[in-house]
Amino acid sequence: MPYFITNYLTPLVVTTTDITSGLRGDVWELILHSGPVVKTVIAILILLSICCWGIIFFKFLVMRSAIKESEIFLNMFWESTSLSQAYQQAKQLQQSPLAEIFRSGYMELQKFKNLKKSPSSEPDIDRSQVFGMGTIKRALDQAAIAEQARLEKNLSFLATTGNTAPFIGLFGTVWGIMESFRQIGLRGSANLATVAPGISEALIATAFGLIAAIPAVVGYNYFVSKTRMITSEMDNFSSEFLNIIERHFETIKDNDRNKQQ
Repeated sequence: MPYFITNYLTPLVVTTTDITSGLRGDVWELILHSGPVVKTVIAILILLSICCWGIIFFKFLVMRSAIKESEIFLNMFWESTSLSQAYQQAKQLQQSPLAEIFRSGYMELQKFKNLKKSPSSEPDIDRSQVFGMGTIKRALDQAAIAEQARLEKNLSFLATTGNTAPFIGLFGTVWGIMESFRQIGLRGSANLATVAPGISEALIATAFGLIAAIPAVVGYNYFVSKTRMITSEMDNFSSEFLNIIERHFETIKDNDRNKQQ
């Protein structure tokens, strides 16, 4: 019995010198001494992280400009005395989704007015009004969809990185642990000094996976909330603008009826 204990348990006795010799060095040395698969996984995660930070920085500037210029546009729009004046001012705000929606609707309104002035235009005022409101509403909807797509551009990359980066890092960790156990089998030793360096190198991949995933998830949720807020403002403005145009048509219809009387 003493021989069994001595023969099988002695390799598990580890000294401080053994551990420090196996674990000495910083994180970068662990990366440099890791296997090719783990290095490839880390390189992919670093690339994903760089792309995510670039997208986060770019989208932050886009969202900030969109919100700031939309606030400026709303103040200018409600202070304007005419739609033409508001249109001239809106042309200066290229980053505002609300200004783009207004420009699209105003241009469609001008096309309808020019069509109505032509000799071959529809004589029925009611049918003409319905047709005009329909075309303007479609123009506003198309502009809103285009602006929403612009605001949501590249957000899918953040979502994909946030969902897949931890698993990519986990794959590198599993592969590194497999290599560590293979080395244990080749050396025939199972002490902590043999196992710890390989396990540490493998866990680095999981750490890089989290480093890439956490900012991507936080950025995605932040920009999605901002996009929803701007989309809600676009819907509200489209409704208000349609009400203004409808009142404008009603005024024109009343004037035409008074002229006929």
